[in-house]
Amino acid sequence: MFRIESPDFKDGGEIPGKFTCAGEDLSPLLNWTSAPEGTKSYLLITEDVDAPMGTFVHWVLYDIPAGRHDLSRGTGNAPALKDGMKQGMNDFGHTGYGGPCPPKGHGPHRYNFILKALDVPSLGLRDGAKRGEVEMASSGHILSETRVTGRFER
Repeated sequence: MFRIESPDFKDGGEIPGKFTCAGEDLSPLLNWTSAPEGTKSYLLITEDVDAPMGTFVHWVLYDIPAGRHDLSRGTGNAPALKDGMKQGMNDFGHTGYGGPCPPKGHGPHRYNFILKALDVPSLGLRDGAKRGEVEMASSGHILSETRVTGRFER
């Protein structure tokens, strides 16, 4: 079964501060196993489903090569990525990773790290594409998806 996890936090558990705006704002280590047959690339979307104005996008990463099975800590903070990977625009208004940063006193928020296995090697998009563009380009190409969810509050 296709599965993503992070050694930095347990599924449903607290995301440590260093991966949030309260700390270093560093993207966590993620790894995955058992991709479906025919996988040619991956797409990752990180979202806060409890944001006051609706779902808030924290990270969009696409054209992740099929041969990869992990993203090291800080991948989302790098100004340039290797292997043809591209980072999309987040709802903070910049490309790359923007860590959990819920309003103070708003209670715990859930952060989904959603990984999709795709049957195409590239979405054919430029760096900085928005979530909607990435989802439209991946439509009809998703073989499977998995997620790991962390929680954080300030």
